[in-house]
Amino acid sequence: MSWESNRDYQSLSRRLLDAFRLDPVLVFLLLLLSAAGMLILYSASGGDLDRVLRQGMRLGLAWLLMLLMANLPLRLLKKLSLGFYLGVVGLLLAVMLFGEIGKGAQRWLDLGFIRFQPSELMKLAMPMMLASYLSDKVLPVGWRDLLVSVVLVLVPVLLIAKQPDLGTALLVGSAGFFVLFLAGVRWKIFFVLGLLASLMAPLLWKFALHDYQRGRILTLLDPESDPLGAGYHIIQSKIAIGSGGIYGKGWLNGTQSQLDFLPERSTDFIFSVFGEEFGLFGAVLLLLLYILIIFRGLWIAACSSDTYGRLLAGALSLTFFVYLFVNTGMVTGLLPVVGVPLPLVSYGGTSMVTLMLGFGMIMAVRSAKRFLGSP
Repeated sequence: MSWESNRDYQSLSRRLLDAFRLDPVLVFLLLLLSAAGMLILYSASGGDLDRVLRQGMRLGLAWLLMLLMANLPLRLLKKLSLGFYLGVVGLLLAVMLFGEIGKGAQRWLDLGFIRFQPSELMKLAMPMMLASYLSDKVLPVGWRDLLVSVVLVLVPVLLIAKQPDLGTALLVGSAGFFVLFLAGVRWKIFFVLGLLASLMAPLLWKFALHDYQRGRILTLLDPESDPLGAGYHIIQSKIAIGSGGIYGKGWLNGTQSQLDFLPERSTDFIFSVFGEEFGLFGAVLLLLLYILIIFRGLWIAACSSDTYGRLLAGALSLTFFVYLFVNTGMVTGLLPVVGVPLPLVSYGGTSMVTLMLGFGMIMAVRSAKRFLGSP
């Protein structure tokens, strides 16, 4: 291909992306991550083409929904924020009353034609609602607006924790925290809130946490105390990552995963499979890809002169970071096992669709008229 034809092809690709209101850099990075996810899922699933195909269909749906979301006007997203938030809170209440129980948790709603987890929608509804509420206030917010914001965060967080689903509750709570942080809430207020949470920790330990949740925290401190029981997941995960060395054992050659020593290897612990097969070098490249995605989202947020868009895009980007931080910390034994997937890599559909809808919102912020960054 000649230089002129290559330049024409790039120009055409750029015009197509602009026509669909997509950010070319973010699209490219997300494509790389999606491809890496499909590659490692094939290995983690033991070459199960049926599972890979199902994941591919979910991924295609997620990309389509992201495209649709990116083409919604930012002002429309703001108008929909309150109704969306109240609707999801209503669904969370419905889960408490009528939800399906599975593996000791009540998290799902079955409407006959669709079965879904409403708490996943709150990962979007929370930053949308809080950004909409604070965007019309004088920033940094005063105590009254801060109190209202804390209530808006606590209501869904407590409903989700009741299911129980501490991983999703953490992500929803962090989304609200990031909106407040970006809105300029003073550090001393966060310090006071953190101090109150620390003082309440003994009460939460005794009355709020279930036995298996307390067991996960104790296992984190000493996984070798129960190597064939509660500590098995963490021990096998660390063995898998450590045995990968610098360059890994090669794709499809991970012994921990291929010989079924590693549990949940295609979902929560898929990063362990990646670390074993591609080693430290591959893990660093994967983390670098995640970091580039996060920084691109933050750049889009910083270039928006619309307060709602800035708060929304910034909170969604930082929540994506929390996904990454919690999952990698979980599989390396630095954090308790809370069931947070590796974003856009772990097998599953609900979380993937939610994340891609979030990136669609970020691209809607970029397409808004008050976006100041270069294309």
